[in-house]
Amino acid sequence: MRTAMTLLLALLLGAFWAAPARAGAGGGPGRIPAPPGLTSTDVAFTGAGGLTLYGTVLAPAVKGPPRPGVVLVTGSGAGVPREHLLTEATEFARRGLAVLIYDKRSAGYTALRRDYSELAEDALGGLRALRARPGVDPRKVGLWGLSEGGWVAPLAASRSAEAAFVIVVGGNAMTPIRQQTWNEVSDLRRVGVSGSLIDRGKPALARLAGDAGVFAEAYFDAPAVLARVRQPLLGVWGEHDLQTPPEDNPPLFAKALRRGGNDHCTFRFFAGADHAAHLTPDGGITRGPELAPGYADLVGAWVRDVTSGKPPAADTATPPGGAATPPHQAHASTEVPPLAWWESRWVHLAAAVLFLVGFLAYPLAALVRRLRGRRVRPVSRWARLLAGAGLVAAFGPVVYLLSLVAGSDPSPGPVLGGRPLPWLVLQGLAAATVVAAAGTTLAWRRTGAAVPRGERVRLGLLLAAGAVFVPWGVHWGVLLP
Repeated sequence: MRTAMTLLLALLLGAFWAAPARAGAGGGPGRIPAPPGLTSTDVAFTGAGGLTLYGTVLAPAVKGPPRPGVVLVTGSGAGVPREHLLTEATEFARRGLAVLIYDKRSAGYTALRRDYSELAEDALGGLRALRARPGVDPRKVGLWGLSEGGWVAPLAASRSAEAAFVIVVGGNAMTPIRQQTWNEVSDLRRVGVSGSLIDRGKPALARLAGDAGVFAEAYFDAPAVLARVRQPLLGVWGEHDLQTPPEDNPPLFAKALRRGGNDHCTFRFFAGADHAAHLTPDGGITRGPELAPGYADLVGAWVRDVTSGKPPAADTATPPGGAATPPHQAHASTEVPPLAWWESRWVHLAAAVLFLVGFLAYPLAALVRRLRGRRVRPVSRWARLLAGAGLVAAFGPVVYLLSLVAGSDPSPGPVLGGRPLPWLVLQGLAAATVVAAAGTTLAWRRTGAAVPRGERVRLGLLLAAGAVFVPWGVHWGVLLP
């Protein structure tokens, strides 16, 4: 039964935060030509579970003393190719670093399943490979993580003192479910949506996905991981980060690090930059090919300082690069707690079954009677409205919310007074369901004992579904403003 329930919800919610998958377990050998002034060396190393991963090390072509190094950990998606971070690798290498980029695993990574622990072990495999490279100082190699990598890189560093430092770009010191809900709510706010759809509906769907286990790593405990990080940490955010709350996260990073006794952190913010600290021409919607001015210089100087025995203390202003004041968010992110037992997927399933039986049984029984030539006078026309409106109002919000996370650029539809038209329709049907339930109850009480036994069963199921719909409608937000 548990497996069947999980599969059912996976089918319903599987569109959540889906990432395009690439074939293969861990990529394969792929030559990256050396950019001018750099060398390019293909490498292979072992990740979690013995998986072979392939990558490329870019480094300055000039000879010199052993240099610092950094392993780049990419964001979400299965099998993301190493070329995705080629711009960052090239610019960091031109600042004197040896940089490893690698093809992300696709084995064991899907829209419904990912394991940050596995990804952290992959990153540590890359760290060991880079530390062993000729011309690299093994004491000065650290980790850099973008977006999802901002959860993975600190986790890897918390497990190994071999990592000399941590850099996060567009990183989060909050749960993935809180970050993702903020991201999706922000998209809706930008087109004028407000009210219960974003206050209740969006979080309700995310929490159900987390409870059903189809939102992978939904409640990953980022603060607990950061409290175990002892290495210096640099956090970078773009002014136009639309995926990660750039104002909320730095204080959360600082609080978690200091809880573990680590105050060696630096936070910087770049004007005109997006989630990945690339320049953006349209406020973060489109990622430009170039890094924000000063970003690569900041990374190079910061790494040289921290690997030379000069870790930052309490976000000191040195080295220069970026602003020290975070950009203003249009709205704050909020905690998205797990479902309580009375909201769990099992309660949702039981309510859904009741709605199907209660709301569908009423018209189906009438149809069967008509086909058999039997007619029973309905207690009230309110019962017909309750059956029709209730069925749509019960399942419509879930279907509509799923449509908002499906596809690459979902639209909520026309927005009237802060409410998308489809949501307004569902709210109207929800209100009609409550009114019809009250009208049906009063009509049945007036009729009393004159109602046949079979009709009582049918009305009882209908009214039970109507009664359960009230807390359901509040939970999903269709009975709220």
